[in-house]
Amino acid sequence: MKKINIAYKWELIILLWLAFFFNQADRQIFNIVLPSLRDDLGFTDADMGLIASIFTLFYGLMVPLGGIIGDRINKKYILIVSLLVWSAATLVTGFSYTLVQLIILRSIALGGGEAFYAPSANSLICEYHQNTRATAISIHQTALYVGIIGSGYLTGYIADSFGWRSAFFIFGGFGIILATVFYFRIKDSKVLLNAVVTTDAKKSVKEVIKVFFTKPTAILLALAFASFQFAGVGFLTWMPTFLHEKFNFSLARAGFDSTFYHFAAAFFGVIIGARISDKLVQKYFGIRGLVQLVGLLIGAPFIFIIGKSDSILIIYLALTIFGLCRGAYDSNIFAALYDVIEMPYRSTATGIMLMFAFVVGSAAPYILGVLKPIFGLSNGLAFLSVGFIFAAICIAIALIFFYKKDKV
Repeated sequence: MKKINIAYKWELIILLWLAFFFNQADRQIFNIVLPSLRDDLGFTDADMGLIASIFTLFYGLMVPLGGIIGDRINKKYILIVSLLVWSAATLVTGFSYTLVQLIILRSIALGGGEAFYAPSANSLICEYHQNTRATAISIHQTALYVGIIGSGYLTGYIADSFGWRSAFFIFGGFGIILATVFYFRIKDSKVLLNAVVTTDAKKSVKEVIKVFFTKPTAILLALAFASFQFAGVGFLTWMPTFLHEKFNFSLARAGFDSTFYHFAAAFFGVIIGARISDKLVQKYFGIRGLVQLVGLLIGAPFIFIIGKSDSILIIYLALTIFGLCRGAYDSNIFAALYDVIEMPYRSTATGIMLMFAFVVGSAAPYILGVLKPIFGLSNGLAFLSVGFIFAAICIAIALIFFYKKDKV
């Protein structure tokens, strides 16, 4: 095994953190400007939910392909092309006028571009981080929170000041610049793989997928992530609109308040969860899954409170606790999976797991959009707590019955 460059392995985290920041920010732009875009172009709530749902569905269908390719060719170039495609799609979205244009750009182009990022990024991190796996992945994960919070406020401010189109132009342009930096700074994917990957990694796609589906723990973790993502996608899509309509907030305030309290707390939750699991993983059986389980069980009732409360202060408190618990779950999404999946198959396994999550999660925005005029958005958001409960049940079953046998 070649000696790992300590400085570069953390530079890699910084570069991927920036990419993941724009990955999440570019997704969140649509959610923040949703009311303004909807009214400007004359769309319905169901149309808005449909756009978000098709994006999530297309991402979910494409991400397994991203994982399979990530196990076979240089991850550096996968990351560069992925970043270029989704950034260009974001920029061009600013020129959209029709529902079809938005579906093509927000679903096919953005979703297709982003689908190739996560499998390669997470498996590349694990090439350089072994004992610090959960910590490194969790630091990378914090970009999700900062990206959503940052874009939540900035997008709202830009939309209020200059119109919703400007937000797409600005974020898309910066992503294209970052892709250029990637070309010069990201190293080829070969540090650990040279020592680990054998001819087994060149097996057929069918054989590689079989590795995943013969591990009950992997399947249960994927089902848990799918249920978690159903709640998460529904929450991210409609929470800014919920605050905008229920409390008459501006787009800037709705975008900031819907993300800041939740994801600022998640930032701390993900770091704490990662440190606990990395420190105790050698001493306590299934600690990664246990950290996730606790986060899900504690967080579930606070999602319900967010939807049902009429007090903005209680909603802020619930958002904070929900975020802390979300971070605890996020801290080990892939670290727990990699406990039962061998190194040569991790990019493919990541793609399969993300497929489960985003195909299921894709239904949430549209369902909430259709039900919004009938039952109200408050009841729709409260219903999302069921997703956390089902996810907790899946992880508990995995820990009790399968984890020890499946662990690599």
